[in-house]
Amino acid sequence: MPAVTFHVDAALFDMDGTLVNSTAGVVGAWELFKEKYPDINIEDILSSAHGVRTVDNLRKYCGIEDPQELTSEASRFEMAIVTESTAKGRPGILKLPGVARAIQEINSGRRYPNPSWAICTSATREYALAALASAGIDVPDAFVAAEDVKVGKPAPDPYLLGAEKCGVKPENCVVFEDAPAGIQSGKRAGCKTIGFLTTHDKTQMETVKPDFLVPNMASVSLKLSQGGGIDVTVEMD
Repeated sequence: MPAVTFHVDAALFDMDGTLVNSTAGVVGAWELFKEKYPDINIEDILSSAHGVRTVDNLRKYCGIEDPQELTSEASRFEMAIVTESTAKGRPGILKLPGVARAIQEINSGRRYPNPSWAICTSATREYALAALASAGIDVPDAFVAAEDVKVGKPAPDPYLLGAEKCGVKPENCVVFEDAPAGIQSGKRAGCKTIGFLTTHDKTQMETVKPDFLVPNMASVSLKLSQGGGIDVTVEMD
């Protein structure tokens, strides 16, 4: 199938599994939390928790309901991702394939008053900033973290807010996601969606029907448009 090119007013990126690979750190953090919550099943959690806010995962899997405890434990968990990503010889938090090239092409469009791209993550701001710094990715002015929305993915709130911060309509945006919950969030916001096969298998991703499904960012080319926004080219197999 030939390449498909289209124009958007803004690109909205998930972070973990889309821009960066933090899997080693996530596994390490759950292993650390199992010491305190021995009944959790890490394998089960890893199969379904990706793309969902940490507070929602801790509520579901660890049974934490107290708001203050949730906030405290979410912060502890996410910072453990950073520290555990390099523990026991793990590789750290790294850019995924194609991300360095893509970000380089659009990096100058990250500033207000008219940003052409945003990061909309289910992670807390503290962890997201640490993870992006570790991976060497500049933080765009239009940035949405877990605490910026009342309801996280798969609800549309994160991507609706991302489009708002870019000053554009969500239906004129494209969402880049690696998780079914994130694709659902983008679709419910009215955005075009591009799914990656970095953390979930093809069957899982096809279930939520992204507009495009490719291995990773290496299959996508981005270019800032002279009139504003971004030209997106997707290389289809």
